[in-house]
Amino acid sequence: MDERDKVTRERREKRKRRELVMKSIISLLVLVIVLLVVVLVKDAIIPEVSRKLVQKKEREVSAEKEKKKAETEGKAQVKDVSAEVQSLIAQSDRMAAQYDYDGAIALLQSSPEYTGSQDMQDAVVRYQQTKESCTAYPLDQITHVFFHTMIWDTAKAFDGDQDEGGYNQVMTTMSEFAGIMESMYEKGYVMVSLHDMCVVNEDGTVSRGEIRLPAGKKPFVLSQDDVSYYHYMDGDGFAGRLILDENGEVKNTYIEDDGSVSVGDYDMVPWIDTFVKEHPDFSYYGHKGILALTGYEGVLGYRTDEVYRTRESSRVTEYQQAFFDANPDFDEAAWQQEVDQARAVADAMKANGWEFASHTWGHISPAARGLDVTRTDTERWLNNVASVVGDTDVIIFAFGADIGGWEPYTQDNELFAYFKQQGFNIFCNVDSSQYWVQFGNTFMRQGRRNLDGYRMYYNPEMLSDLFDVDSVWDSSRPTPVPQM
Repeated sequence: MDERDKVTRERREKRKRRELVMKSIISLLVLVIVLLVVVLVKDAIIPEVSRKLVQKKEREVSAEKEKKKAETEGKAQVKDVSAEVQSLIAQSDRMAAQYDYDGAIALLQSSPEYTGSQDMQDAVVRYQQTKESCTAYPLDQITHVFFHTMIWDTAKAFDGDQDEGGYNQVMTTMSEFAGIMESMYEKGYVMVSLHDMCVVNEDGTVSRGEIRLPAGKKPFVLSQDDVSYYHYMDGDGFAGRLILDENGEVKNTYIEDDGSVSVGDYDMVPWIDTFVKEHPDFSYYGHKGILALTGYEGVLGYRTDEVYRTRESSRVTEYQQAFFDANPDFDEAAWQQEVDQARAVADAMKANGWEFASHTWGHISPAARGLDVTRTDTERWLNNVASVVGDTDVIIFAFGADIGGWEPYTQDNELFAYFKQQGFNIFCNVDSSQYWVQFGNTFMRQGRRNLDGYRMYYNPEMLSDLFDVDSVWDSSRPTPVPQM
């Protein structure tokens, strides 16, 4: 029995070993199959997954780049729009500073950016509020001040020669002029045009204009006589001529002692231009002064009169002959060049707020010389001056001598009738009053105040509304100033 049990156990153990071997073989085969599957999957599936992952990453990078590009372009667009808005506001601010509130408002509201710009809308509100605070200034209380060519070098002007007395009486030094203008600016004065004061209608009648200013501002008219830089002034410390510099700005030339030519603000026009750049509220709508021009020695420092072309012996003066002697090559081509240059300067001045008036061609008093001489003189002015600087309807009388008394002009005044026929509507004399303005049906008249050595020396109290004489007086001016 024991032997049978033993055999049975051996058989069982042997069967178990066979089963174990079979299981091991089967497990090994399964493992081999699994390994083969893994290899196949790796070779077939993983590259595709990797490719898709790479593509996904590339898409993400591309999307990020596009996003950043859009953001950058958006910021640049916003920046460009912002810069344009700020530029327009700067332009409109200057217009508003010069009391042109309607123009400033129209400029902003015409911009396509206006509806989306709170800054623009706020600026328009400010302009409108300031405009509504303005009031019309009484036209008959507007003062008119004038000067002659400014003295730049007092040592040369006041050198004891035969011209010193006249310079001392009727001219102003540049330092005095600067002080006067700065004082008037501080007092609230604002330059206006004669054409702001009146309106010339198509039928020749003249109506009152309107000048509206904020409280504390006072309009005044500024003018300067001659501005021809006459021959007799050569070497006496005055500017040489008005020119256009390399920036297209109107400046003066000045001949130094060594013969070199300097360019700068040596007279009224460029000085005012520079001052208004820094103080735009000194100018109403961009208007500046008016130059009263003669023509017998040209305009603005250029020898534009016809006599420089024709050299007609009966009309050539001693000074002109000296000029010809010093410039023997001055021919018709040179004359034409003078005309062209003067015209370019005049055009630039007009574009920058300046105006021109007749001071008569020969610096004459029409009342003293009579109608026939006045006709000849006016024709010469129109032919030799208006042809260069353009037409004007303003006459500023030489010597301050009017063509009538203080009563309004009538057609019975033959000089007035003639000037009106020639297109003149505004007439200015010299008057010592603070202001004198007269409106007629077909004209406007205004008195001018001379701010020169004579007035400052003998009547300083008459100028106190404008400036304190002691504070601007040039100590290099000889005293006493000669009596007239």
